[in-house]
Amino acid sequence: MIQTILTFIIIFSILVIVHEFGHYYFAKKSGILVRDFSIGFGPKIFSYRKNGTAYTLRILPIGGYVRMAGIGEEETEIKAGTPVGIVLNEAGEVIRINMNGKKQLTNAIPIEVVTVDLEKDLFIEGQTAASDEALVRYSVNREATVIEPDGVEVQIAPIDVQFQSASLPKRMMTNFAGPMNNFILAIIVFSILAFVRGGVASNESIIGTIKEDSIAEKAGLKEGDKVVAIDEQKISSWLEMTEQIHQSADQEVVLEVERDGKTFEAKVTPEAVEQEDGKTIGLIGTTQYVDDSFTAKLMYGFTQTWFWIQQIFVVLGRMFTKGFSLDNLSGPVGIYTATGQFAKMGFLYVVNFLAILSVNLGVMNLLPIPAMDGGKLVLNVLEGIRRKPLDPKKEGIITLVGFAFIFILMILVTWNDIQRSFF
Repeated sequence: MIQTILTFIIIFSILVIVHEFGHYYFAKKSGILVRDFSIGFGPKIFSYRKNGTAYTLRILPIGGYVRMAGIGEEETEIKAGTPVGIVLNEAGEVIRINMNGKKQLTNAIPIEVVTVDLEKDLFIEGQTAASDEALVRYSVNREATVIEPDGVEVQIAPIDVQFQSASLPKRMMTNFAGPMNNFILAIIVFSILAFVRGGVASNESIIGTIKEDSIAEKAGLKEGDKVVAIDEQKISSWLEMTEQIHQSADQEVVLEVERDGKTFEAKVTPEAVEQEDGKTIGLIGTTQYVDDSFTAKLMYGFTQTWFWIQQIFVVLGRMFTKGFSLDNLSGPVGIYTATGQFAKMGFLYVVNFLAILSVNLGVMNLLPIPAMDGGKLVLNVLEGIRRKPLDPKKEGIITLVGFAFIFILMILVTWNDIQRSFF
């Protein structure tokens, strides 16, 4: 159980870190202020702040988020008449504004605010004890922080570092980067698996190793031979070839074989072998051909990732055409159960499962559901078509509806997973 829990936490953490780092990296590259890079949900375990970003680890390792300035946050409001303390740097710029009356800052200048602008012109104007009734105006540093009345200290966000100020292509790239990173992770992991396993099993009907004194050897077959037909029926894949042979136990079949550009026929009678389940199949003593070339191993990452993307869309398509079923979906509980099963099978199976989950996370996040990355990209496209952004209030309502939908769906999926796993 401990092994399953640790494996589950590691898998989920890798997926979330990779996904969220995509958003974080391209937000930073686009000049957007990232306020939080959080892994997990719930109470904080650890938090570290650098360059205006809080890097946080939370107790529940089932997700994460990147919070950017200008998205769903209320502007720090300092009303006229508010007494604050300001701290200046050597250049005379304000670097800290203290709104918390209980916290005293060294060298802070008390000031009663008259006017303040922390987004565009970056200044604070007011009266100090030394200035009597005359107004004093201070420039505010771009990286200044505000200690709010509840004691939380946040960095100000000038308008040009807020999300909505970035160009549309940069915002689209920031939204797409999370799923993109999941696909990249899957490609890398699948390719590594191919190198570790020593090659890639070919889906073509090419013969691999041949057992000594086997039916295939006696028929004159060699490694690398390609079976193009069986009993004059065209064969296009290893699966088709093996199915035909399995169904022909103790029955002579004629193989049309291609070798070095030439074609010849080979007659074989598959040996009847009884399986553990009691079923009898025909075997000729060959294995699937393994391509151990560098190119094949490298390309395996791309082909497998594309294969699983297609499989996910096949399942989604069936859900819409043949009826929606929660059994086709899995949440954290279902993934935890599957993790335990793969952990018992071995390390490479767990790694392969990680890659498959990464593809799943990438595809699911790209679905056009509000609050998901795909939903955000749809809004970006609409903005490009309309040549103006959607009204923030309307966008907020759409996002809220999306969150509600995802929340309800996750509850239903989790409950269904619990019933399948424990009852």
